[in-house]
Amino acid sequence: MFAEVFSFAYQFADVFAFLILAAAGLAIVFGMMGVINMAHGEFIMCGAYVTVGLVHAGFPLPLAQACGTVAAGLIGVAVEWTIVRKLYKRPLDSLLATWGLSLIVTQGMLLVFGSSLAGIGTPEGSFTIGAYTFSTYRMVLFACAVAVLGFIYVIFMRTRFGVHARATMQNASIAQATGVKVGNIYALSFGIGAALAGFCGAMYAPTMTLMPTMGASFLVESFVTVVVGGANVLLGTAPAGILLAVVRTGLNGWGGQIIGQIGMLLAVIVVIRILPEGLSGWFGRRTR
Repeated sequence: MFAEVFSFAYQFADVFAFLILAAAGLAIVFGMMGVINMAHGEFIMCGAYVTVGLVHAGFPLPLAQACGTVAAGLIGVAVEWTIVRKLYKRPLDSLLATWGLSLIVTQGMLLVFGSSLAGIGTPEGSFTIGAYTFSTYRMVLFACAVAVLGFIYVIFMRTRFGVHARATMQNASIAQATGVKVGNIYALSFGIGAALAGFCGAMYAPTMTLMPTMGASFLVESFVTVVVGGANVLLGTAPAGILLAVVRTGLNGWGGQIIGQIGMLLAVIVVIRILPEGLSGWFGRRTR
């Protein structure tokens, strides 16, 4: 009995980690900044490709993953400065611009690296409970997801930068009038979102086949988690991840992966129909 319960909890933790790591960066860029970043998957791909490339070059996996995260963040700052900066408060324009960037990057990577890149394999290590064997690395991913939530909370709620960032997102003109360097805040916030996307790709690089279109496999889950969470990334992302992970894990065990995916999307439709402002909007009303 314990083995079955632990197996369900393990699968929940696996789905939760995927949703949170995939959505964390988008929650900042879309949930806080209002930029519909269709190139989010390409930042995830960037983290994965840099990680695998450096491992093939002889770097230790943790160092390669850190480099993949930093590389995605730096590219994110450059993208914000060159493309996104003029598109704030213009969601449709930002959607088209980042979608075009996504297509350019995907096709460019296809031309340069081909249809796939040799992987590095999941780090060894497993443990057994009853008749079930579990990968240790999947537990590492869950721990990373919890750490990312803690990082977002600390950086945006417990630092001077976080105060300036939240003020800028609410009213950039007033924030600028008080001396906040709004341009720097936008660039750093977008860079943090891109870095978290790169971190997601870096962490999942050992677990999947790398290809230029791999970002698309993260994009749907990213957007639905952010939409269910609502505009307040600090209040809504974690509950959204928990809710969707419970639904998907339960349906995966009952009807398989496809049923789980369909059920999760149906749950998203129900939530946004009942709670148009997402879970964070509902929590906000309850606290008031």
